[in-house]
Amino acid sequence: MTEHTSSYYAASANKYAPFDTLNESISCDVCVVGGGYTGLSSALHLAEAGFDVVVLEASRIGFGASGRNGGQLVNSYSRDIDVIEKSYGMDTARMLGSMMFEGGEIIRERIKRYQIDCDYRPGGLFVAMNDKQLATLEEQKENWERYGNKQLELLDANAIRREVASDRYTGALLDHSGGHIHPLNLAIGEADAIRLNGGRVYELSAVTQIQHTTPAVVRTAKGQVTAKYVIVAGNAYLGDKVEPELAKRSMPCGTQVITTERLSEDLARSLIPKNYCVEDCNYLLDYYRLTADNRLLYGGGVVYGARDPDDVERLVVPKLLKTFPQLKGVKIDYRWTGNFLLTLSRMPQFGRLDTNIYYMQGYSGHGVTCTHLAGRLIAELLRGDAERFDAFANLPHYPFPGGRTLRVPFTVMGAAYYSLRDRLGV
Repeated sequence: MTEHTSSYYAASANKYAPFDTLNESISCDVCVVGGGYTGLSSALHLAEAGFDVVVLEASRIGFGASGRNGGQLVNSYSRDIDVIEKSYGMDTARMLGSMMFEGGEIIRERIKRYQIDCDYRPGGLFVAMNDKQLATLEEQKENWERYGNKQLELLDANAIRREVASDRYTGALLDHSGGHIHPLNLAIGEADAIRLNGGRVYELSAVTQIQHTTPAVVRTAKGQVTAKYVIVAGNAYLGDKVEPELAKRSMPCGTQVITTERLSEDLARSLIPKNYCVEDCNYLLDYYRLTADNRLLYGGGVVYGARDPDDVERLVVPKLLKTFPQLKGVKIDYRWTGNFLLTLSRMPQFGRLDTNIYYMQGYSGHGVTCTHLAGRLIAELLRGDAERFDAFANLPHYPFPGGRTLRVPFTVMGAAYYSLRDRLGV
């Protein structure tokens, strides 16, 4: 498959002039492998800094997770900052904590600077299913405030019912610095911004080999790029052929999303009056929001190992109706799946494959914001300041237990355990 997957995002994507396929030998300062958020953010930061940048995308811009996700700007990392403090020490935590909210800021700056039309709306809710989860949100508020986020508001059961028309929640944490976007349109806008800054973007240009030389050589079926530096940014869609070492450190996982028919203005506003995005606090969480044309976009569940389920609607509609029983009978217009890359530590993996070849991957469900931070950090590194990049690169990268054969069933067993704890409220 080379075109965008059939989804609400693809159906409502902004028109853009397609990018050429690479069919010649060229050279540049930096060759970026992957046209998702990691690659686009990296290339844009570098192009703005004056680097000659080439982006190679195997399919279309935003083909993978960047064009399929829930569109939520969720701050921080998949691993909570208090766990980071205990696991890696306070010095590392202070460095990582100082960057927790930077990714969302970068996105808002990009939208404003380049006038990217991607339906940005501010505000995100983390909703608690029980008192234990609400207590965890209280702790999260305190932890985030320690690291500089002063835009947080704790909501009790009555307050959350005014924000979300569901009886499922005992409270919530409202992050006014969160928000939501049309993710594919953000990717398209960033690719256009790279072109505007003199960068070269190629679609339908799958990388077949990266030659570890100085300079490096990146080959595709019809061309090649000779580059001083290479950034490997394929994430969950890289596969294990180009740089197989990266596949050992992570696991692609699938998530499922549906979008309803257009709802009336009154019905849409009755569901989420202030148009916040919402995610619950379960281990296998649900997430949802309204689109710009008043559809409810609802996602949930994880398929470990990135196997596509037979019937997305059958999996997700019951979740939607459990949250909003008033939508019984609503028509589902779009359904799709997308893969994200999970790490055992739930922390992003940054590092070096060679002296001039770098990678960033494994955002574990927090990719929209963390990818944009990653792009800024690799640009800092190539401009001579590696301190913040190395704060991530120095974290240990653990393989999943069980190897290639058993890592999926082992992870499923672990997820089932935590999911049971969620249901029991313990």
